Amino acid sequence: MAAVTDAGSAGGAGAPARRAVLGDVALAVVIGVVVVVATALGDDAAGPLAYVLTAASAAALAGSRRLPRAALFASTAVTTVYVVYAHPGAMAALPVLVAVNLACRSGHRSLAAATAAVFLAVYLTRDALATDGTTTRGMLLGGWFLCAVVAGQADKNWQSYLHQTEQRALEAERTREEAALRRAGEERLRIARELHDSLTHSISIVKLQAGVAVHLARKRGEEIPPALLAIQEASGEAMRELRATLGVLRTDEPAGSPALLVERARSAGIAVDLTVTGTERPLPTPLERTVYRIVQEALTNVARHAGREARAEVRLAYGDAELTVRVTDSGIASPDRPTADGTGLTGMRERVATLGGSLSAGPREGGGFEVRALLPLDTAVPARPARELREDALPGAAP
Repeated sequence: MAAVTDAGSAGGAGAPARRAVLGDVALAVVIGVVVVVATALGDDAAGPLAYVLTAASAAALAGSRRLPRAALFASTAVTTVYVVYAHPGAMAALPVLVAVNLACRSGHRSLAAATAAVFLAVYLTRDALATDGTTTRGMLLGGWFLCAVVAGQADKNWQSYLHQTEQRALEAERTREEAALRRAGEERLRIARELHDSLTHSISIVKLQAGVAVHLARKRGEEIPPALLAIQEASGEAMRELRATLGVLRTDEPAGSPALLVERARSAGIAVDLTVTGTERPLPTPLERTVYRIVQEALTNVARHAGREARAEVRLAYGDAELTVRVTDSGIASPDRPTADGTGLTGMRERVATLGGSLSAGPREGGGFEVRALLPLDTAVPARPARELREDALPGAAP
């Protein structure tokens, strides 16, 4: 699959080059036919050699886009020989006219003008010797060459203008994206400060008061009410979750890797294993962030809902085109008791859908819970409409 993808990318990148080559060949054929027909209809045709020279002059245009200077020199040299040999009509200079125009479009204006001047000098000299004076044919040809140079330079300037306009548009888009990201970061920091100033203080008071009450009860030898112990445990858990939430708000980057999350879960007393299959490789930042959040949320749910005796497993399977993230546990969840998606699972679905992947989450046959995400390794996927993301986030929606 990777080889096919690389070949497809290379083929896509080479398509414009192939079209350019085919365009040059078609131009050479058309000019060659026109000049050969003009030679055949002219009164001053000079036999088979004239056809060979006109065809060779036009054939040089086949490389005008890739090698504009070489095409200019070759076409001018062959046509000059033809002019000296047979003194043809002005139509014989058509390949040189085209080569001069294309050289100007490629940015070689001075070289094209100098080459055109040399060719005109030879043509006018040969014309003067053949007619005992300057003819209007030579003057008309000079006007054609001037138009070829001017038109080529005008097209070059137009292409430069279009390129600059495109670059300015891209720069403006990048600036808008950076400004949006900066505003989003500032808003996250503001929310983090508000949460810290309000909730942290209140939860700390609750935790402190519950701890004091438990301590006094133990000191007096009284039985500690279960509700008081629950308040003490819940306030401590709320404080830890609040700190974690503040950390997420203060940075948009993952704070580690799935392996680090597994180690933290083990330190918290959760029996969890990590398995990696396939060829592990660096991931783009959006994909790396999504994998981290999926594993983080799944392990958090294991700690909350699976039960103390549950075991968990995190599996990362690297394929050629996609990465599979699978987190399972042997907890108390059962297909007989379906669960509704909470905020965490909804957020996971939105993250995965944004990258063009799919996510399934629910109780397993035989007990336990499973979160399974398929993420394309090529993250250049157009963002899906918000309406589709909201539909995917609904409980029971197809992943």
